[in-house]
This record gives sequence, structure tokens and C-alpha cells, in this order.
Amino acid sequence: MSWCRSAGTPDTSRSPGASGANRLRPRCEACAGVRGRDTIEIDHPPGAELQWDWFERRRAPWGGTAYVLLGSLSHSGRMRGVIEEAMDQAHLVEGIDGVLRRHGGTAREWRTDRLATVIVPGTRDVQATCAPVAKHYGAVVVPCPPRRGNRKGVVEAAVRYLCGRWWRTLTASTIEEAQASLDRFCATVADARPRGHATVGAIADGEPLLALPPAPYPATLMIDRVVGTNATVSFRGNAYSVPPGLAGTTVGLRHRLGSTTIELVAPSGALLGSHGLHHPGSGEIIRTSEHRAALEHAVLASFTTTRPCDRKGNRPPGPAALAAAARLRGHEPREVTVDLARWAELVEVLR
Repeated sequence: MSWCRSAGTPDTSRSPGASGANRLRPRCEACAGVRGRDTIEIDHPPGAELQWDWFERRRAPWGGTAYVLLGSLSHSGRMRGVIEEAMDQAHLVEGIDGVLRRHGGTAREWRTDRLATVIVPGTRDVQATCAPVAKHYGAVVVPCPPRRGNRKGVVEAAVRYLCGRWWRTLTASTIEEAQASLDRFCATVADARPRGHATVGAIADGEPLLALPPAPYPATLMIDRVVGTNATVSFRGNAYSVPPGLAGTTVGLRHRLGSTTIELVAPSGALLGSHGLHHPGSGEIIRTSEHRAALEHAVLASFTTTRPCDRKGNRPPGPAALAAAARLRGHEPREVTVDLARWAELVEVLR
């Protein structure tokens, strides 16, 4: 049995047969949450508010966890989403820009719950790293009240809708395929939902959204990648080269949003190479001429015409091996003899 701190009475809601006790005890609004509370519709003027939320799903078809950033217009309910590899600040900025460009503009206010990358934990203050992002797009961040995430109910409903109608039947095997599938679903099935005498898409087309800047906010993505045996690392459905000899090691991939290049960085901070960014999901292998020449030289140098060793041949230890074994044992090797008479005496004793 626990105690309701606000009402000062025992909370028997988790005890067997406590339904009668729950009806008798004083109601504590702080503990009750939103269940059973009166609700009312909130008027959202067209183009006034855009609600944001993350949802993540483990065991994605391509491996790992899928992080989907959703942005829903509060007036019409139109949703757009971007799939990211992580939920850090840089990926949040990239996701925000992707969602806004899929909407074709931004609302004047951004409604969000208390995400650590947006709001300073325990306060209503916007993070110093997030305020310039909202200013770049001409919007204002408006956090939900404490423990009242239902204030952004439009995007919460969008999360439930997408999880049930899109995610459960998703057949994509890569993030790029999943993003294309999500874009098709939002633009066709989701926008065709009826709203009165019109559809979600038709109402959204009439919302007066603010124009977007020509380039995204210049945040920098930092991603760790493992080098493959062909001296490349994967990024957004393409492979980019590094110098040979790094297979199996982890290198950093750096990309500034709005730029057309990516940089590959060693754990020491040394620059391994720079490449032009290719269209996501193209399946291309991009190598610099220096990397190609160095890799060809390394591959050709490793070729040999020498016959391989016999894998099942007899190879008794030589003098050097025997001497090393003797040093490890701490004494010189001696021949092992077995006295059968002594063994017979031991067997008689054990009987």
C-alpha cells in the first residue's frame, strides 16, 4: 500500500479489491493525471501552431532503432516525418528542416514537450543551442506545461496513427526505403483522411505558413562508422572511401547541414578524406583518385603465388619451441616415465 502525498490518505489502487476504497478516498489531482478529467477542444487558428514529437521503434528492419521525428499542423492535422539515426541536437535540426520542407513552410509557434535537446530540464527555458534554430526559421518554441504532454494531442494522435497504419506493415530494408515509404503514406493515405466536408490535405493547403530560408540551419552531424574490408564507410545509402589499412576500425563522419561535402576523420582527429555528397540511396561507391591508387597498390602487393602450407601436416615442436616451453615451466625438460608397479600400489590403497 502506498500513500497519496497530496491527500494524505493511503492509496490502495494497487491492492486486491481496492475499488471501493478508491471511491471513498479524496481525489488527488496531482496523482490522477488526465484520466477521468474533463476535456475541451482547443481552437487552433490556421498556420498558428506546429506540434513536434519523437517516436522510436526498436528492432527496425534494417537493424538498430528507428527514430522518427513527426511534425503535425495543429489546425488541419497534416503530418510529415523524417527518420533519423539518433536523437541528438544535430539530428533534431536535420529532422526539423526535413519536416518543414515537406510541409512547405512553418507555423508561427512550435509546440513541444520538455525534450532535453529543446528545453532546459526542470525549467521552461529553451536550450541555448535550440533558440537560434527556431529564430533561423522565424518560429517561437512554446513548451507544454509540466507533466501535461497531452497539450500536444495532435501529434500524439499522429504517432498512434502512424504506428498502427504504417510502421506495422513496413517492408523496407533500409532507412532510405523507409523514408520514401513514409513520405508516400503521409502524402496519400494520411492526407486523404476526412475532416468534415474536406480532407486533411485540402485543409492544410489553405493554412498560411511562413516561408522557409533557402538553406537549413548549419548544424554539424557527427556519426561513427566502421570501415569495411573495401576501405569504405556507408552513409545514406552510399559508400565513401578512406585510405587502405583501416578495415574494422571506427572513424568519424562529419557533415554540415546545407553543405555538399562530407569529411571522414580518424579517432586522433586527423582528416582522412573529403567527398562530395551524393544522392541518398543511390548505392554508389565514391573514391578519390588517391584512395583508389593506394588501395590498388595494397591489394596487388598482398598477392602471392607461393603454395599455401599443408593445413593437416605433422609439425612436431622444434628445439626453439621446446626451449621456450622449458623457460615457461621454470625447469629443464625431462623425459616422463610411468611406473606401472607404483600405479598398482595406488589402486590397491584406493580399494
